[in-house]
Amino acid sequence: MALILFLGIHYTVQNTQVISGSMEPTLAIGERLFISKLAYKFGHIPLRGDIIVFVPPASLGSPLDYIKRVIGLPGEKVEIKDGTVTIIEPDGSRIPLVEPYIAEPPSYTYTSDVIPANNYFVMGDNRNNSGDSHLGYTVPLKDIVGKGWWVTWPFSKFGAAPNYKFSQ
Repeated sequence: MALILFLGIHYTVQNTQVISGSMEPTLAIGERLFISKLAYKFGHIPLRGDIIVFVPPASLGSPLDYIKRVIGLPGEKVEIKDGTVTIIEPDGSRIPLVEPYIAEPPSYTYTSDVIPANNYFVMGDNRNNSGDSHLGYTVPLKDIVGKGWWVTWPFSKFGAAPNYKFSQ
């Protein structure tokens, strides 16, 4: 019974610690959260606003998983200009994002290529201090470890992970 319980937990949730300031003010260094490893299994896909943990591209040289927020979805482009992140949909329509969770607006300009199928454009909430997709990478679905599910430490933040649900 203990083995079944251990394996069940091992394959469904993971305890993760925030080790950088790239997600501040949403998640601070030292905070701990559980991630759901099953969130994107069985046909579910990441949504804009989800906090995910993923294996970073080898080109970044990090042996540790990253925590970022999903911003761009497959088939879209992401434009960052004048402090605003705008989604450019496949039909050319533009959706400027209202992001109440960021530390401050990005101080750089960037336009992505079309995000490939099964890939996601991710950004840290601390836009000006985050090694995220504005550096030129996207995250393949296969490299996503899980979705932020429950903050466990500090106790003052105990509760559901601060995923953001966009109105569309």
